[in-house]
Amino acid sequence: MTALTEAGSAMKAVRFHEFGGPEVLRYEDAAQPTPGAGQVRIRVAATSFNGVDGNIRAGYMQGPIPVELPHTPGIDVAGTVDALGDGVDDVAVGDRVIGFLPMTGAGAAAEYVIAPAEILTGAPKNIPLAESAALPLVGLTAWQALFDHGKLTAGQRVLINGAGGAVGGYAVQLAKEVGAQVIATASPRSAERVKAAGADEVIDHTTTDVTAAVAEPVDLVLNLAPVAPEQLAALVTLIRDGGTLVNTTVWMPAPSDEERGVRGIDLFVRSDADQLADLAARVSTGELRVEVAQRVPLAELPAVHAQAAAGGLLGKTVIVAPTA
Repeated sequence: MTALTEAGSAMKAVRFHEFGGPEVLRYEDAAQPTPGAGQVRIRVAATSFNGVDGNIRAGYMQGPIPVELPHTPGIDVAGTVDALGDGVDDVAVGDRVIGFLPMTGAGAAAEYVIAPAEILTGAPKNIPLAESAALPLVGLTAWQALFDHGKLTAGQRVLINGAGGAVGGYAVQLAKEVGAQVIATASPRSAERVKAAGADEVIDHTTTDVTAAVAEPVDLVLNLAPVAPEQLAALVTLIRDGGTLVNTTVWMPAPSDEERGVRGIDLFVRSDADQLADLAARVSTGELRVEVAQRVPLAELPAVHAQAAAGGLLGKTVIVAPTA
């Protein structure tokens, strides 16, 4: 494949022209993009589905994440650099890369996508390129929650509430890797997976009161679950004086306890190529496992959105672009 493609070439993409349910997604022809200064074009191997994709499509995120219509979803990208814009010298055509794309721009649910060169890092070497699309957004969320905001260190105790999801899987692995004691909540359908990720203790939140089950104070609570506000507030009581609660369900503000010095932090994940490079390196050495529940062709992305809206999406789904 040449680095340059004739202007006006078409590609396949999934886009929505109006906000709404999964039915607004269309698999259609779109113009192949051209990289500008500081950008590269990527021949997409895969993107992945994230919950925020459904919220953006539904129109719930127009304030914090304004997108232009028609919009191509897909915040994660894994693929091969195919063309360079002016001023790009740290990435080369043919490089296998991953990245967390700007959330307001066109996404990677397409054969090609434009990305700022500065957000990209090399893909892990020991897993299929398409599977590495499962890493960027959720891996960075776990990293930033535990270490940037939670300041987790060896010997501390962390409660990961809602550890059965994609972020939780990475959070458990990373917390164990730094030597923390990990207490995790999960449903029966994901309990074994959470234990395999390294959790020291797994609480079945469907049958057990979490606040009653945690016997000793924890240094950090990481909330990944869409719990009721009163349930989230109850988790603060489990945190030692001076500890932290990091919340990823940002529509519900993180509670705190100022008298005891317990901070509540709402996490808005950010793209960080250095952190992503660290995560990719850990995958390459086998320290960090990437789990993919299913691989779905790009044309079937609307069905994945419908599955997610119905609550039937378990684990991480990778959306595979058509091969040339």
